[in-house]
Amino acid sequence: MFGSTVLEVAVGLTFCYATVALIVSTVQEALASLLRLRARTLLSGIKTMLNDPGFNSLACSIYTHALVNPHDDGGANPRDIKNKPSYIEPKAFAVALIDNIQSIPGDYEQLGRDIDALDDPQVRRVLQSIHQRAGGDIEVFQASVAGWFDSAMERVSGAYKRRSLLVSLLLSLLLAALFNIDSIQLFRALWQQPALAAQLALPTAGVDPRAIDALFTLPIGWQSFPPALDGKFLLMVAGWMLTASTALFGAPFWFDLMQRTVQLRGAGAKPEEPRAAAAPVAAAAPAKRKGISGLVE
Repeated sequence: MFGSTVLEVAVGLTFCYATVALIVSTVQEALASLLRLRARTLLSGIKTMLNDPGFNSLACSIYTHALVNPHDDGGANPRDIKNKPSYIEPKAFAVALIDNIQSIPGDYEQLGRDIDALDDPQVRRVLQSIHQRAGGDIEVFQASVAGWFDSAMERVSGAYKRRSLLVSLLLSLLLAALFNIDSIQLFRALWQQPALAAQLALPTAGVDPRAIDALFTLPIGWQSFPPALDGKFLLMVAGWMLTASTALFGAPFWFDLMQRTVQLRGAGAKPEEPRAAAAPVAAAAPAKRKGISGLVE
């Protein structure tokens, strides 16, 4: 099986899919940084967690805290915060929340009364429950608030990952359509020309010129545009969708799979050590004296 056409095709396809996934992840990361999607998602999650959709109450006060947002200028209007963080340490959130609620620092009983005076009933019930379970220990209360924040952010992170997968799928589908990266046509070309697939992932250091030349010979790109709307076009769309779905696995997955496939393709039978050469070494070794229970000393 080693060096067979199946492995050559697998190497070629994984190389192409890894390249597509790398391009998609790079573009997606650039868009996330440009649009500050992580900071926006975190802000939305905290506003939902603290039931402050207008960003004019507790959520806004926390975002002006120095531990949560150390890069902000602390302007007079906290709603005009420019530097919104992309990550907040749970302990920093807990300290900021307590600082904004309590009227007398260090007074646990007064903290309970301050919680009872909160306007929002949902946040008030949650903090009252945490306050009662803490048993008068402010450190336990702070750790419980940090755990509450962690649980809420796990749900926010899950929603962000689902949206990221959708964006990755759309970007990869757009890339596949723009450059006509048809997985079905790729498979056919690599199956008919296994030597072409072998040149895509040569186990050499650096960029091999033969691999670059092989890329230009792949059936990628438009030879005639617009295409005819017939059965071949529907098959082409299916190839695009197959290519787009592979980007959901991520570039690290495909590069790791390509490396394993290349190793499998280049693997051979392990040479056996000559017994004649090993015999003198064993004879020259000093005899070991056995002790209790046969253990070598």
